[in-house]
Amino acid sequence: MSTYRKDKPTAATALRPLAPAELQKRIREAREELLSLRLKKATGAVENSARFRALRRDVARCMTVLSGKSAPAKKK
Repeated sequence: MSTYRKDKPTAATALRPLAPAELQKRIREAREELLSLRLKKATGAVENSARFRALRRDVARCMTVLSGKSAPAKKK
């Protein structure tokens, strides 16, 4: 298990400065890659099955940052 390092940025902190359009683009690309991986899985050609989990987490991370950006606008 890795230890927390204060000087190491997390993936979410790297995503926060991005524009909403860029976040949506990353979500779309990750979902497209997930689709192609599912198709490869059906044919038995998946090389790295851990990529499924990483992509799902990337999508969730981007969606969380994106919703955080739109939430303050809704409150006003």
